[in-house]
Formats: sequence, C-alpha cells, structure tokens
Amino acid sequence: MKITRVTSHVLQYDLPEELGYSQQFYTKRSAHLVEVETDEGITGWGECFGPGNVALANKGIVEKVIQPMILGDDALDRDVIWHKVYNLLRDHGQKGMPLQALSGVDIALWDIAGKVAGLPLHKLIGGAHRKRVQVYGYGMMLKRENVDEHVARFRAEAAEIMDKGFVAAKMKSGLGPKEDVRLCEAVARGVDGRGKFMVDANHCYTTSDAFYVGRALDELGAYWFEEPVAPEDLDGYRELRAGLKVNISGGEAEFNRWGWRQILENRGLDIAQPEVCAMGGVSEYLRVLTLCHAHFTPVINHVWGSAIAVAVNLQLLAAMPPLPGGLNPWEPMLEFDTTDNKFRDALLVEPLRIQEEVCASGGFVTIPDRPGLGVEPDRDFIAKYEVD
Repeated sequence: MKITRVTSHVLQYDLPEELGYSQQFYTKRSAHLVEVETDEGITGWGECFGPGNVALANKGIVEKVIQPMILGDDALDRDVIWHKVYNLLRDHGQKGMPLQALSGVDIALWDIAGKVAGLPLHKLIGGAHRKRVQVYGYGMMLKRENVDEHVARFRAEAAEIMDKGFVAAKMKSGLGPKEDVRLCEAVARGVDGRGKFMVDANHCYTTSDAFYVGRALDELGAYWFEEPVAPEDLDGYRELRAGLKVNISGGEAEFNRWGWRQILENRGLDIAQPEVCAMGGVSEYLRVLTLCHAHFTPVINHVWGSAIAVAVNLQLLAAMPPLPGGLNPWEPMLEFDTTDNKFRDALLVEPLRIQEEVCASGGFVTIPDRPGLGVEPDRDFIAKYEVD
C-alpha cells in the first residue's frame, strides 16, 4: 500500500472573544490537519500541534520536506517511516516544529493501519484497559481585565465547569504570583469540593515565584501545578517536587524519548503530560509512555486541538496500562478545552459530543470503537475554514 500524497489542511476562524494565557493573547482558533492518501484508496488523518503561524510553517515542513521523503513508501511501515524522517531531519532539529510536523503524518499512518485491519487504534496497540475515561474541563483563560474581574469570572467559570459534570477543573495563571494566588482561591471556591482543581502556569514563573504560588496550592488542596517553570529548568522542577505537596506536572514542551529520558531520570515530575500531536505522533508517544511507566510516573495526556486530537487521545487513554495496578488503580483523565472550538465540535461527519456524554454519565466519555481513530472529518467543513 503505497503513499501517494500528503496534504496539510490549516484551518482558522476568528474567536468570539480574545483569550490568553501567561505567554500571549490570541484572537483566532487554528488547527493543522494532515491527510495521507494511498494507492488503495484508504486515507488517514492526523494533526500537528501548533497555533497560527506555527501551523502555517509546519504545513511547509509536512508538504515540502516530509512528503518527498515518504512518497511511494508502504503506509503500513510506520516505524520505518518514523525513523527515516527523524534521521534525515536530525541535523535540522531534533525537537520543535519538525517533530510537530512528523506527528501529524505518523498519526495518519496509524489511522490507515486501523482502517486496513478493521480495528480501532487501541486494539492495534494491545487492547482497551478501560471502555470509558474520566474528563476534566479546561477553561478560565486570561483576558484584558483587572484582577477583581478575573477573580469573579474564574470563580463563576469553575462552578459552571463542575455543574456541567466534569470531574475536575483546570485554570490558567500568569497575572503575577500574588494575583495568581487570588485566582487559585477563587477557583477553589468555585469547585467547592465537588472535584479536583488544577493550575496551568505555562512556565511563567521563576523557581522562587513558583514556590510562592505552590505553597498556596498546598493549602488549597490543588491536584497539580502544571508547567510551573521553564521546560529547560530541570533543576527547578526537581526542587519544586521535593519542596511542595501539590503534584508537579509537565512535559507538553518535550518532543522525543531522549528528552523525556532526561526529565524522568531527573525525578522532577509527579505527573507526565506528553502531547501526541507534538512529540512525533503515536509511535513516539508509545515509547515515551513506556519510559514514564518504567519510572513509575503516571501519565495524563496533554490535549489541545481539533476533534482529531481528541479522538487519538481517547484511543491512547483506552490502551494505557494501569499504574501501578491493583483493585483500584490510578486512572488517567481526558483533557477537554471548554472554550469556543468549532474544530472540535463541528469538524467531524459524526461529532464526538463529549460535553453531552459527560453531563449524562457523571463525568465519563466512552472510547470510540470504529476502525482507526474512529472518526472521519467533514470535507465541506474543512473547505469552509481552510487557509493558505
């Protein structure tokens, strides 16, 4: 089964309101889908992590750099293709955008393999350890408003996320250490003991500022403190984990098994958060998952993107072995962005309808069991939102 074409589809629309996190504000929602076609008429879909101009730059890597390397290759030779592309791009970037571009291609090849076998992705990996997975709601983004307005909004939004049936709520921080503690207190009040709450800093703190916020999170009973310091600051991660009670999480900005080996051997994470659409796709994700579990580090996947990203993560969460095992093992959760996202809600011919299922089932969503990723994009929808 030969690969005949690899196409990038970069989608974009104007958000109804500006949203922000500790690094920037943005006004547009973007998604970068990858379509891999074969000479037997079977097509696979994947996704590359990265917003806006990053998506447009990755489009060039996918179509102008990776496509010529793999045209004519057997689409079922996923591991061969992965290492061929990685080795040829090694001199030009072992991390970052080349790995993001490879991710979309690799996910699409796994989708093809599932369609050929007539099996969902989790069956190709080894089977489903769970038929459904818990879902947490991610919101409470930054806006251009004062601290008091943030506090009131964060408390109300946290309560709304819990009212919708999610098992936990995750907020952004980034106004400054003292201001962020006020936001955390507001979210804790909004959740009101009905579930967990988590804080995502997007690496905006120095180690000392992270300790200031982290000590408040210890008192508030937060579940995890995500990306508190820069991803390069492995010593900072280790110091925070040793000095705080709150779980330290991170890893979305790491791109391959070699980088993950350093993170895990450093013992700086309580919870690992690999991003399958950035780190080289399903093939590299599975290798990193094995490394994490070899270090007895639980994994909760980072999820940000379209319905394709959500679908592949549902498959991966189904296939994730329990850690450490037992009658009541620790269980992963699916991250669900509760802000406006047409590329998640309306991209597919048959939408996932996760929000509705969470509300009806007490915080759970069922794993799709159709072949491959279990979903199919609507080409008319893609044509409507595609940009050059």
